[in-house]
Amino acid sequence: MGLLIIDEKKCRKDGICARECPAAVINLSENSIPEILPDTEARCMDCGHCVAICPHDALRHARISAAGSPAIQPALVIDAARAEQFLRSRRSVRRYHAKPVEKEKIQRLIEVARYAPTAGNGQSVEWIVIGDGERLRRIRVLTVDFMRELVKNPQAVAAAPYLPATIAAWDAGNDSILRGAPTLVTAIAPASARLGLVDLTLALSYLDVFAQSMGLGTCWAGLVSGALENSAAVREAACIPENYTHYYSIMLGYPAVQYHRLPERKTPKITFVE
Repeated sequence: MGLLIIDEKKCRKDGICARECPAAVINLSENSIPEILPDTEARCMDCGHCVAICPHDALRHARISAAGSPAIQPALVIDAARAEQFLRSRRSVRRYHAKPVEKEKIQRLIEVARYAPTAGNGQSVEWIVIGDGERLRRIRVLTVDFMRELVKNPQAVAAAPYLPATIAAWDAGNDSILRGAPTLVTAIAPASARLGLVDLTLALSYLDVFAQSMGLGTCWAGLVSGALENSAAVREAACIPENYTHYYSIMLGYPAVQYHRLPERKTPKITFVE
């Protein structure tokens, strides 16, 4: 049996799946039934386009779960106005309740985030979730230690003038690193993933936006991510494997604040080339 499983009673032989296949591996047999020839199966990316595009529900893919490929429900499709408000209402949360985030909610967030696009459908993004208070404190302390060394260089301070104030806030007893977030989520990808940083950034963006629908808040942990990039001690504390060269962290928790308006942003600079 090949990769494609066709219900010939439902198939209309319209060739839509073949035309939409990104890898161009779907052919039409003599009787116009879609098939992937054995010598081209290795080129299939398992992207699921063929499953998603068939309007007749006539096609299944041997490596893509039918149970995990539900039909799109029109009742759940949101209109443009709702989508715009949802996206614009996302804020970077910098004050959190001490309440830990339930593992089930984190699991669901990541389950949704895995549907973000990845280069060549590589799906190489993995996740490290840290909720242990002592380990989070170690990450904070090591990040501040890294920053103390960094500010000894005047050029570094000129490039990032917020660093001295961030350190001063920490020394005054304020968590200027993780803002009291009870959870740190880091998306990682191995060195072999050529566009791993792009892949994990897209996945984190999915998680970031979806979190608000679950009553959770997020903030991209740029200070920690900068320390991860330059400090082996911080990478070890954050449990980054040695052969994973792509990573970025995001804070996660229950917001201690609530927002009520949608502030304006700068007018986008757009160049249309026709």
